[in-house]
Amino acid sequence: MGNYLFIPIAFVALVILFKFFFIVKQQTAVAVERFGRFHSIRNSGLQMKIPIVDRIAGRLSLKIQQLDVIVETKTLDDVFVKLKVSVQYVVIREKVYEAFYQLEYPHDQITSYVFDVVRAEVPKMKLDDVFVKKDDIAIAVKSELQDAMLDYGFDIIKTLVTDIDPDAQVKAAMNRINASEREKIAAQFEGDAQRILIVEKAKAEAESKRLQGQGIADQRREIARGLEESVEVLNKVGINSQEASALIVVTQHYDTLQAIGEETDTNLILLPNSPQAGSDMLNNMVASFTASNQIGEAMRRKQNEKDSEA
Repeated sequence: MGNYLFIPIAFVALVILFKFFFIVKQQTAVAVERFGRFHSIRNSGLQMKIPIVDRIAGRLSLKIQQLDVIVETKTLDDVFVKLKVSVQYVVIREKVYEAFYQLEYPHDQITSYVFDVVRAEVPKMKLDDVFVKKDDIAIAVKSELQDAMLDYGFDIIKTLVTDIDPDAQVKAAMNRINASEREKIAAQFEGDAQRILIVEKAKAEAESKRLQGQGIADQRREIARGLEESVEVLNKVGINSQEASALIVVTQHYDTLQAIGEETDTNLILLPNSPQAGSDMLNNMVASFTASNQIGEAMRRKQNEKDSEA
């Protein structure tokens, strides 16, 4: 019978013994109360308390924590925008009592300060400035939180504005403005490129025409030199200049007919092909040159008479 009683007593004693001890994890602080009143703060390791008399009131993490707060506000140019502010904070090891007992809901307290600062700073800025000066907003939030939360045992490590989300219509308008600006720049570059192509093409055409004119001039010079040599050769064999010219014209006339006939895809051209045609063309040319010389001589005489009268 005694053995049977020993087992329950030993079990109860073992349970009571375990109630004397508790374990606190690394980077954690435990608040212990005695009869409902704060007694002590226990840090990591094996700790002891008196069962029934002492109780664990709560545990606080000493690790760096992050709270994300989304704030909707209006900018100076009347654009509604949502900002995501990430607050990184930690409980100060020496002020665990203040952090545990002075604030009921620290997350709500931090959120309220974030709302207050963001809605005070952003309405002073235009939308473009919000994107550019987001670090200034983060610094203002940290400064305000640091001063307010330090007395409650919280240290603000960092505040970051991690997202800026304007209204969907505003984002679409901004995208259109950006696209229009880029299209404008692209059109300017395309216009410059086309202008350069036109200038270079004009330069090339001018150079081509210059070379073409030079080639024609050289060709005519060589033709004239060849005609001169031909007349000299014919004069040496007793043919006068008029007969030599007629012979050259006839020869050129038949060479032209031959060249036209060799081109299989040449359009139909009607030309006189009798030997008399060459003589007629020569007479017409001589008559034309003579008439031109007479007209020029008459104009020069008339101009000289006017100059004499003046």
